[in-house]
Amino acid sequence: MELAELVKAIDMVWVLVAAILVFAMQLGFALVETGFTRAKNSANIIMKNLMDFSIGSVAYYVVGFGLMFGATAGGFMGLSGFIKPETLGLDIFDSLTPSVFIIFQTVFAATAATIVSGAMAERTQFRAYVIYSFIISLVIYPISGHWAWGGGWLSSLGFIDFAGSTVVHSVGGWAALVGATILGPRIGKYDASGKANAIPGHNLPLGAAGVFLLWIGWFGFNPGSTVAASDQIGYIAMTTNLAAAIAACVTMFVTWFRYGKPDVSMTLNGALAGLVAITAGCANVTFYGALAIGVVSGFLIVFGIEFVDKVLHVDDPVGAVSVHLLNGVWGTLAVGLFAKDGVGLFYGGGLKQLGVQALGVGSFGLWTVVTTTILFLVIKKTVGLRVSAEEEKIGLDISEHGMSAYPEWSVGEELR
Repeated sequence: MELAELVKAIDMVWVLVAAILVFAMQLGFALVETGFTRAKNSANIIMKNLMDFSIGSVAYYVVGFGLMFGATAGGFMGLSGFIKPETLGLDIFDSLTPSVFIIFQTVFAATAATIVSGAMAERTQFRAYVIYSFIISLVIYPISGHWAWGGGWLSSLGFIDFAGSTVVHSVGGWAALVGATILGPRIGKYDASGKANAIPGHNLPLGAAGVFLLWIGWFGFNPGSTVAASDQIGYIAMTTNLAAAIAACVTMFVTWFRYGKPDVSMTLNGALAGLVAITAGCANVTFYGALAIGVVSGFLIVFGIEFVDKVLHVDDPVGAVSVHLLNGVWGTLAVGLFAKDGVGLFYGGGLKQLGVQALGVGSFGLWTVVTTTILFLVIKKTVGLRVSAEEEKIGLDISEHGMSAYPEWSVGEELR
């Protein structure tokens, strides 16, 4: 085997392993959502996380990949490679086989779709979930993804989002915010005066297992975005880990000071917040830059969840909006501050990169809010978005799937 062939083989193995790690994050999301919500909805959550990946994989292969990586139409979207995207003449296909690159991009598309699930948990019709997951993977995520990663207009301006704080996470976060707002809160979440009531999840260890699995998966998400077994992967793994670790530490201390005791679920979300925030600049910031980004994430997750819950009155059972939207936005803007080598503001680069990052954040936000608002309103007016009050009280396991994740418990019991 010639050296070039060996290098290509090693690159393909690395990217495929990274794709498998990212795919495992689907299980992580399922465990977090299941643990942070009530037992009577567990089977529904498992089904949603299974089907958004399954449906999204087909939709993204047939149409979405072409919209994202096909020949650009004015920098807005791709217009080639539909039905058989492996026939596209992408430069990356010279170093990776089309199949490896397509599966790697597919697992990223699935991540954007599944973020929405947690914010809309415990009261969404399953058929509505199937429809909007399909549309997000088919059209919404791929078109905006083209702007930054497919040779579109933002990439030509120098927008930096190495692994997807905005391309993946804030798109999912914006969609989650819109969906949860249109859907409305769970029964009993707010009293007559508008005061928020806590609705505890049923299995904190299950949620914790999901967070640890997501943290592991992020070592495929960020280092794998090199799409090559380069000397960058160890560096990126370090920035990724440092941001998550310090964010968890800060969240623990903030909640300890604010609530009198260190909050477990909030601290778990703090780690995820740091992971989301570092994703944009994981290859572009120093180790101390990563720590700084994570510190801000630790504060942002606590006050962000309180703001969404108590001020906006948006019921987000797992904190998806604060984790993915707020920290996705922060992490993308942070590149304009902390990018090394004379790029970021704090490293002698001036305001130019920060301006480009802000333009990207705003553009992705506007696109996702407009498209998902239309999507959710159309679903609401046609097939219906929310289950009935009686179905919500019984639980979606029984009302939507005719079974329980915990069959030893009686059907009529109010499961917690």
